[in-house]
Amino acid sequence: MRTEESARVWTIQALLQWTTRFFESKGIEGARLDGELLLANALGWKRIDLYARFDHVPTGNALARFREMVRARGLQRIPSKYLTGESEFYSLPLQVTPAVLIPRPETELLVERALALLAKDQEALVADLGTGSGAIAIAVATHRPLARLVATDVSAEALAVARANAEHHGVSGRIEFRQGDWFAALEAGTCFDAVLSNPPYVAAPDLERAMPEVRDHEPRAALDGGPDGLSCLRVLIGGAPPWLKPGGWLVLEIGAGQAQGVLELAKETEAYGAMQVTPDYQGIPRIASMQVKGVLPGA
Repeated sequence: MRTEESARVWTIQALLQWTTRFFESKGIEGARLDGELLLANALGWKRIDLYARFDHVPTGNALARFREMVRARGLQRIPSKYLTGESEFYSLPLQVTPAVLIPRPETELLVERALALLAKDQEALVADLGTGSGAIAIAVATHRPLARLVATDVSAEALAVARANAEHHGVSGRIEFRQGDWFAALEAGTCFDAVLSNPPYVAAPDLERAMPEVRDHEPRAALDGGPDGLSCLRVLIGGAPPWLKPGGWLVLEIGAGQAQGVLELAKETEAYGAMQVTPDYQGIPRIASMQVKGVLPGA
């Protein structure tokens, strides 16, 4: 805070007002929300508690920690959720570190699609490829108590985060975590009712133009989809059929402008029957679902 403001009483309300203006001056989207997340974390409170205690004056370690996080967010553009180590996905609190992608609201639509395809009262075997923080696998396991899952990631650091999150939510006994690249991590001969993935799908040139929070701090391997953004999607669409039971589903998150290319890739395999792409909250085609052939008539 500037010297001329040193005499100001730094209540919660004053801290949030100053931080919001500071973040806005740095071009940070969601400036007010980020300020609230950081201050609540520094105090060990819930966000709602801030509004009940606007006149409270933070001091000591809490204030020092908040100022440190504000500098890191505003000057280094470190995402607020990496600073707090927390994110929420499908109403589930998750640990996040720079080893994993911060879960996006759009990915919740992938979970919704998976839950629509998996009956609540039936057993199912599901793969989550490129699990990262474990968000998808944990959400599915939480809402489908008879499902068993295999969650894979090439990163040992990401798998450590995912395991911790699964244990926190009491579903680690139904999720097997395996390290490896896509299908190479799976046990030969296994067939799944559904294969789910939020793969890297940002075209490399677009990634270089992304916001610094994404470009400089989130794991590049979880974002970079190659020159056209379709590199990993090609692997998943082409490789999934042998790993799916007859009538099983491949459900993928895809990028803006990729729907037509993804459907063409699926058609080229000649392995899929039903195919559809559903939009996200902004109307952008986002979740691609394709069912491997082999369903019996009338089934």
